[in-house]
Amino acid sequence: MRSTVDFSPLFRSSVGFERILNALEGSNRLQAEDNWPPYDIMKTGEDDYRIEMAIAGFKESDLTLVQERNVLVVAGRKTGEPQENVEYLHRGIAGREFERRFNLADHMKVIRACFENGLLTITLKREIPEAMKPRHIEIMSAQAPSRSDTAKIEAKEKAG
Repeated sequence: MRSTVDFSPLFRSSVGFERILNALEGSNRLQAEDNWPPYDIMKTGEDDYRIEMAIAGFKESDLTLVQERNVLVVAGRKTGEPQENVEYLHRGIAGREFERRFNLADHMKVIRACFENGLLTITLKREIPEAMKPRHIEIMSAQAPSRSDTAKIEAKEKAG
């Protein structure tokens, strides 16, 4: 049994986190779990990731990959004609159309996609812009006030 979490208090007190909260809220909804095609998600480095999808029976031309902002959509649609004069005694290789969506974190970029021997490999990398990376701020030592500044301050105190 799945329990639901109410995120409305977070919506009332958070600014700029709508996308994250909507993703959490959406994951709470019961959805029919479609587990085809099977896939793996791997972290291969500090900012490097890889998705591997087993897509037997498809050709490279049957597949489309589209990255729209923070969503990667992988779709497969067979374009070839079915074989005539063939009677399947058992059909275990799935050939149905599919669309798989992967939610990506900010600044994730698809580096490349490779399809070989029925395995689609998608390489991703997080590329944080220079302006958003942590930067070192130099601390300057405070200089003692000059004699002329001290004289002006003393003159004001005597006059006032």
